Amino acid sequence: MRRRDFTAGLLLGTAVGTVRARVPTKQHRIAIITTQPVATIDDPTIPVFRAFFEELRRLGDVEGPNLAVERYSGGGSPAVYPDLARELVARSPDVIVAIGNPITYEVSAATGKIPIVWIGPDPIRAGFAKSFARPGGNITGVSMFDAEFDAKRLQILKEAAPSASKVAYLTMRRTWEASRQAYLPAYQQASQRLQISLTPMLLQEATPSEIQHAFAEIAPDPPDAIMAAGIGELIPYRQLIVGLVEKSRLPAMYGLRDFVEAGGLMAYEVDFGEAARRMADDVHEILKGANPGDIPIYQSTRFTLVINLKAAHTLGLTLPPALLGRADEVIE
Repeated sequence: MRRRDFTAGLLLGTAVGTVRARVPTKQHRIAIITTQPVATIDDPTIPVFRAFFEELRRLGDVEGPNLAVERYSGGGSPAVYPDLARELVARSPDVIVAIGNPITYEVSAATGKIPIVWIGPDPIRAGFAKSFARPGGNITGVSMFDAEFDAKRLQILKEAAPSASKVAYLTMRRTWEASRQAYLPAYQQASQRLQISLTPMLLQEATPSEIQHAFAEIAPDPPDAIMAAGIGELIPYRQLIVGLVEKSRLPAMYGLRDFVEAGGLMAYEVDFGEAARRMADDVHEILKGANPGDIPIYQSTRFTLVINLKAAHTLGLTLPPALLGRADEVIE
């Protein structure tokens, strides 16, 4: 009897050992929330997401084996952001990756506990962090640009079109209203220095009809040039926007190179590959147990100027040799 008990116990012990050997590596859960269509997260042509997942894989965080990734999209409709953020938070992921300030406002309002890795402009003025070195709270990430960056874009546009005195700025209404107080002094200083008046072209939602309506509104009294914000909501409609700008025969400065690749004149943007890798590093550290409030916010220092000479020729625009010489990439 004892021998039978011993044998059964030995077999049970072996079975338990086998089960333990087959227990998979713990699977962490991250949630990515963006204002862009959710399909862009898996689009290999979008540099920020491609670099983000490549860096995670390099660090050993691989979707499927040990990482579950949930994807959420606000679709460029600010009215849905609060409910979407609450829905995401209710699922309690280990880390939330928030793309852009408008969506991050809602996520941070929905949770003060779940770690958030964010990418967007000016975390101090946005109220996401106490300082770059020690953000505190539950948010860290990458600061892409600030008011001075947009002022620099305006300066480059003026170099390309020296006679321009009135520039229309295409952006989301919510983005403009949220940043106006913080950015207005820099815009005013740049406008006065460059002798330019900056007029906002505000979209309530990022839809083709809203974009077409915005361009129709400026048609009776057209500006001399257009500057488009470097925000994710506009990416899905880059072909439409570039087409409307070309139809208007106006020089334009874009915030993302995607628009230049779609035929636009020029873009001045941060190095999104570098920014995305920094975000992935933060996610990895948090999954290992780091406190987001102790992880310094990285401030982008690498920027890229891309110029499309074909677009310049179409506009009959002769760009200064000095500006072409400073370009990081010139598309013939």
